[in-house]
Amino acid sequence: MGKILDINGQPFDFDPEMQSVREDLPQVASRAAEHPSSGITPNRAALCLRAAERGDLIMQADLAADLEEKDTHLFAELSKRRLAIQSVAWRIEPPPNALAAEKKDAAMLSEFLQSAAWFEDGLFDATDAILKGYSMQEIEWGYLGKQRWPIALHWRDPALFCLNPDNYHEIRLRDDSYQGVALQPFGWVRHQAKSKTGYAGTQGLVRTLIWPFIFKNYSLRDFAEFLEIYGLPLKVGKYPSGASKEQKAALMRAVMDIGRRAGGIIPAGMSLDFATAANGQSDPFLAMMNWGEKTISKAILGSTLTSQTDTNGNRALGEVHNEVRKDIRNADLRHLIATLNRDLIYPMLAVNSASPLDPTRLPRFTFDTMEPEDMSMFADAIPKLAVGMPIPVSWLHDKLRIPVPQNDEPVFTATAATPLPTSQAPLSAQDAVPTPPAKDALDIMAEHVDVAGLNATIDPVLAPLITAIRQHGPEAAMQQAAALYPQMNDDDLIDMLTRAVFAAEVWGRLDATTD
Repeated sequence: MGKILDINGQPFDFDPEMQSVREDLPQVASRAAEHPSSGITPNRAALCLRAAERGDLIMQADLAADLEEKDTHLFAELSKRRLAIQSVAWRIEPPPNALAAEKKDAAMLSEFLQSAAWFEDGLFDATDAILKGYSMQEIEWGYLGKQRWPIALHWRDPALFCLNPDNYHEIRLRDDSYQGVALQPFGWVRHQAKSKTGYAGTQGLVRTLIWPFIFKNYSLRDFAEFLEIYGLPLKVGKYPSGASKEQKAALMRAVMDIGRRAGGIIPAGMSLDFATAANGQSDPFLAMMNWGEKTISKAILGSTLTSQTDTNGNRALGEVHNEVRKDIRNADLRHLIATLNRDLIYPMLAVNSASPLDPTRLPRFTFDTMEPEDMSMFADAIPKLAVGMPIPVSWLHDKLRIPVPQNDEPVFTATAATPLPTSQAPLSAQDAVPTPPAKDALDIMAEHVDVAGLNATIDPVLAPLITAIRQHGPEAAMQQAAALYPQMNDDDLIDMLTRAVFAAEVWGRLDATTD
């Protein structure tokens, strides 16, 4: 295949063969994890983190995998954050003011990804970057008809990669060289989830979570030792002066065995005393473990009330914390959107396009994060706002994600209430057909209200609110309504109401005089 352009406009020779298969990289298939968390200490953890800062990602990647396997609370909280992405609907949008060909490309990509069994798993595997800082998936290309398409995404162990020693922002495949091997264009989905500012070796949550993990497990180990001896009497063996090493060893065995077997023997001249049962409190150990779990929850989800129920927690505060978790989810989605548009959407189009692509006119992968209550708020606010300003229908379709009907496509319409049959109609002492009251002067006047003039009077009052809605959305605008009040120009409205009140008073006096 000839040269094609990457998303930065640089030409390269596309090779559909997977890089990990072609390169001499035996560790891809045979590497075994080193499990650095076994007997982990703060000093050893610091060594793993410092190595990652220098571009050696092996120990930190293995440490992150150990944390996820060994700590059930950490695994549960991390799973909540990763699985939250799976429940969000996605779509592929054509560029603004799309041409027919651009709409066709978006529909083609959407249809392909909807039918790709590997895509949902690929989304989940990409979120492995939340803990480890980066996630690498290799694209396997194949033919579907006459075109090349991805037929699988293969997750690769993060420990198989290193950082370019001359540019820590570039991830490379490890080999026997110091620099590593540059990644093949259009061969990888490289997702980086920035928990904090930095490069791939320093932006994973593992660097934050390792410390509460260590201190929590210190307390867990001490608590286990406490449970082993809690309630047991203190056993003291006494040996006479001049006892040999063999006699001391025999006494020690007797002391240890009698606690398990309730019987034993000791040499003559020695004694065994039982002191008061060992006692103490478990609260310090449990408090430290609870602190560790709460700290882990805060680091992963931003709060604790969305992950566990405290005795004095309340629902309102929990809902506030749940909003924080939505913000974190939406941030994760934004990172994924950038990755998928760069490493999946563009390559699929570029490989199958006969002409160079304009990166600014590409279909865009995106997630739909609109909540149901947002739609209810729109339905309540829009009719009220429409009184004072014209609202484009296309804007409403875009905001509410409701597609425009195509051609003769059936559309939903609100069903009018069906009147009850005469036999089931409620009884009434009034006439079956009430006579409508005659129109008075006020009714006639209301029918001749200058609507255009009324709108012109209302527009200056609503202008700041309408601007806020367009810039920040209805919800943010409603929250700013009080602050926007001083900006509302109500001079014309006050003048109109003053004249209306005067006219009403005059009319009332004339009507009273006539009567």
